[in-house]
Amino acid sequence: MDNFEFNDLWTQTIKEHAAQSEQNGKLHHEILNLIHSQNWFNIYVPKVYGGLEKPLPEILRLEEQIAKADGSTGWIVTLCSGAAWFAAFLDPDLAREVFSSPKTCLAGSGAATGTATATPNGYSINGSWKYASGALHVTHFTMNCMIKNNDGSAVFNNDNEELVLSFLLKKDEVTVATNWPSMGMVASGSHSFTVNNIEVPSNRSFTINGSPKTAAPYLNYPFLQLAEATLAVNFLGMASHFIELVRDMFYNRSGMERFTPEQKSYFENEFIKAQSQLQNDSQQFYEVVDLSWENYIKQDTIPNDILKQVSHFSRTLAHTARKVTDTLYPYCGLEAAKTESELNRVWRDLHTASQHSLLTFPF
Repeated sequence: MDNFEFNDLWTQTIKEHAAQSEQNGKLHHEILNLIHSQNWFNIYVPKVYGGLEKPLPEILRLEEQIAKADGSTGWIVTLCSGAAWFAAFLDPDLAREVFSSPKTCLAGSGAATGTATATPNGYSINGSWKYASGALHVTHFTMNCMIKNNDGSAVFNNDNEELVLSFLLKKDEVTVATNWPSMGMVASGSHSFTVNNIEVPSNRSFTINGSPKTAAPYLNYPFLQLAEATLAVNFLGMASHFIELVRDMFYNRSGMERFTPEQKSYFENEFIKAQSQLQNDSQQFYEVVDLSWENYIKQDTIPNDILKQVSHFSRTLAHTARKVTDTLYPYCGLEAAKTESELNRVWRDLHTASQHSLLTFPF
C-alpha cells in the first residue's frame, strides 16, 4: 500500500517543539506551519476544493507517524482532518468558500448536545459541546444538533427517531471555553464550546454518509469504522514511541548495578514480548483495513463481516497499545515519573487519549 513519505525533518520539527507545545497548551507555531505546508488538515478533502483527497489506508499510516512523533500533534491532525472529511457532504458553494484558505481547520463534536430550531431561512443553533480537539487553531466548528420545531417539539426522521443533523459554523459564531484540564494531550487543547442563538442558513446543515454533494470516491467509507481506525493508529503511534524510549530509560536508570543478570533478562523478555505483540496486532489491523478499502473501491460496498473485523482489530490494537505501555512503564524508574521527561509525556498522552469512549471496550 502506498503511503506518505514521512521524512526525518518532519519528525524532528514535531519532536523539537512538542514540550513547548505542552507548556503553551496548544501546538507550537512551527508545528502548525508544518501542518499547513503539507496540507494535513485537508487530507480527506476533495481535490476540487484544494484538498489532498487521499485514500484511508494511506492516511492511517501518516497519522500513525505523526502520533509517534507527538501525541497531541497526531490527535489534532486526526480529529481536525476528520472533521474536514465532511467536506464531500457540504453544499458545494459553501465547501468552496470554507476551503478557499490553505489554513482552514475544522474541529467539533459528534455528541448531539445542541438543538437546531427551524426558522424561515434556516436554523437557530443553541448548545454546548465538549472536547473539541484543536479548538484554539480552528477556523470552523462542526456539531450535531437535535432538530426542533418552532414550538420546541422534536422533529422525527423516517424511522420515527428524533432527527439529528450536523452543522458547520464559523469560529466567530462560537464561544470557546478554555476548560481542558487533562494530565495528557495538553497541547491538543480539547476545549468545550458553546453556541447561543446563532441563526444560520439551511445550507450549513449536512448529513454524513448520505449522498456526497461532489465527486469524491474516497469519502463515503463508513464513518464509524473510519473513526475507530483513525483513533487506533494514534494509540499505535504513541505506544511505538514509548517502546523506543523504554530500553534506554531502563539501562540508564539509577541503581542499575543492583539488578541481577536474571532480572535484566526478565526485562528483555518482557520488552520483546510487548514489542512483538504490538507489531503483530498492528499487522492484523492494517491487513483488514486494506482489505476493507479494496472492497470499498472496487465494489463500492464492504461486507458486514469485514466491517466488524475493522472494528474488532481497531479496538484490539487500542487495548494492546495501552497494555504494553503499562507493562513496560514500571521498569523505567522514577525518572519516568517526572513530568518534564519525554517518556512521561508519551505515557500521559496515551492514557489520556485512550479514555475516548469509542474504543473503551474491546468489543
